[in-house]
Amino acid sequence: MAEIEIRPFASDDADAVLSVILPIQREEFGIDITADAQPDLRVIPDFYQSGKGEFWVAVKDGAIVGTVGLKDIGNNQAALRKMFVSAAVRGREHGVAALLLDRLIAHARDAGLTDIFLGTTDKFIAAHRFYEKNGFSEIAKSALPRAFPLMAVDSKFYRYKVG
Repeated sequence: MAEIEIRPFASDDADAVLSVILPIQREEFGIDITADAQPDLRVIPDFYQSGKGEFWVAVKDGAIVGTVGLKDIGNNQAALRKMFVSAAVRGREHGVAALLLDRLIAHARDAGLTDIFLGTTDKFIAAHRFYEKNGFSEIAKSALPRAFPLMAVDSKFYRYKVG
């Protein structure tokens, strides 16, 4: 099994990141969304890699196969965004999602964050189970901080207490 490397996003990764995320959104889950509707993906360094935030990619055999972003929303809180893993390397045997999440949580702890929030759609059932197994608790939309960047497709929300 090839090694999976988790590293911070670099500007040369922009197209590869879109090539992982868009097919999952559009083809696997039937979400009618374009790159233009996700302007954060065109300005990852400014949007994610500022304050206490960061954006990581998972690389296998030189190709990006996974992504996750942590958006600093102030007050020592952050939003987990854009966690996607290519179908070919999904699942416990590859561990890509777990590696990405471990890196994000370690970074959050080191940065002094207290809470990580995320929004997801009802369609991402496997993702719900993954987050719940990894210490995220479902919360009501009304429990989100005001600074949380809501997405129109988000209908289910989670919180992770960093500690």
